Order: sequence, then structure tokens, then C-alpha cells
Amino acid sequence: MNFEKVVERICDFIRGVVSSSGSTGVVLGLSGGVDSATVAYLCVRALGSERVFALIMPETGVTPEQDVEDAINVAESLGMEYKLIEINDIVRVFKEKAGEGSKIAEANLKPRIRMVLNYYHANSMNRLVAGTGNKSELMVGYFTKYGDGGVDFLPIGDLYKTEVFHLAAYLGVPRRIIEKKPSARLWPGQTDEEEMGISYAELDEILKLIEKGERRDDEKFRRVVQMVERSRHKREMPPVARVRDLL
Repeated sequence: MNFEKVVERICDFIRGVVSSSGSTGVVLGLSGGVDSATVAYLCVRALGSERVFALIMPETGVTPEQDVEDAINVAESLGMEYKLIEINDIVRVFKEKAGEGSKIAEANLKPRIRMVLNYYHANSMNRLVAGTGNKSELMVGYFTKYGDGGVDFLPIGDLYKTEVFHLAAYLGVPRRIIEKKPSARLWPGQTDEEEMGISYAELDEILKLIEKGERRDDEKFRRVVQMVERSRHKREMPPVARVRDLL
């Protein structure tokens, strides 16, 4: 990977999106993971620290303290303004009003709450929400619709997860962040690779084959293809019932 050219291209993209929207900067959720840290480094490089605002939104009892420390360290080392909001009370009140839900419904509630907080601050500051999704997770739908998928633009959305690790190291993201096991922190002890049932290295290898239109005759390949197809609705606008020809 030509890191210098990739960084230059992404920074130009960030500046172009922000400029064309008439926004004053960006807001992003900073989780303490490699994706959000990489996006923070790129946004600060593109716009300057004064135009990047970070929200750190842990859930006590689920989010490890190390993640909070890492997120704060990234924000402070980059000179970004940030705000820490624990989401436990919001989750509790929602469940009290809405009633208990299934495990997956409650897990997806957390990123949707974070999305609302991101947009609340972005609207208040006339800014855009910078997404932190990577190509691997976007392709297989490993994100919450209208949760962490609810963003205005995706700086690293064309980079596979394994490529994000390399870019993060080039940008100077702390090793402790790069080396931790990726996790959406949906519940205690959850990890991305365990939930998906495949390592990112294996996943990226298969996704690259799919992109090239190539096939492989094994169970993992078939399962990844199925993940891509079943999550197609997450990557497209909601379908519209066409009736104009009847009117």
C-alpha cells in the first residue's frame, strides 16, 4: 500500500465532503478501537484539530476501562475537543419505556443511541458525522443499520480491516489500540471475529475474491457470500413501491 498517496486521497475526500456541505467540521464517535482512532487521525490531518469533535460514549459494565483511556488519549494527543457521555442511563430509560427486547435488539440499541448523540452534536455545531466503518464490515453488513451505519461519509470505507491496521500504524495510532482484539462492545466479552465466526485475515481474503468475481468451493466462502447477500439492504436506500405509471 502506498500510504502517503492513500492518506492524501482520503484527506482530500474529507475536505471536499465538508466543504461542499457548507459544514464547519466533523463529529465522530471515538471508541478506543483502531477504526475510530484511524478516522480521527485522518480527520485532524485533513481539517485541523479545531474542526474535529469527538464523542466518547462508553457503557459501564460493557466497555472496558482501557477503551475509554485509549479514546481519551487519542483525543488529547491530537488536540481535539471531546466529550465523555456514559450511555447506561439512556439505555435504562429506553428499556423502561419501550419494554424488554431480545438480546440482539438490546445490543443494537447501543449503537443507535450513539448515532443519535453524534447527530445531536453535529446538528448543534453545523458539522457532519464522520463514519468509522471499514470495507470488510460494510460488505458483510457487520454494523447496525441506523446505528454505527448512520453517518454522513466514510473515510476508510474502501479499506479492508487488515489494511486499516497497516494504515493505523503508518499514521502513528498507538500500538495498544492496533493490537487489541476488535470488538463492537455489544455485550461483555464480545469480539468481532468470534461473533462472525471468521478472522479478519480470512474474511478479507474471501472478500477480495468476491470483488474480483472469483469463487472458491468451501464452506467459509459460501458463508461469506451469504453474509454479503443477506446484508445488501443495509448498503442501499430503502426500496420504493413504484406507482407513477398508475397515476
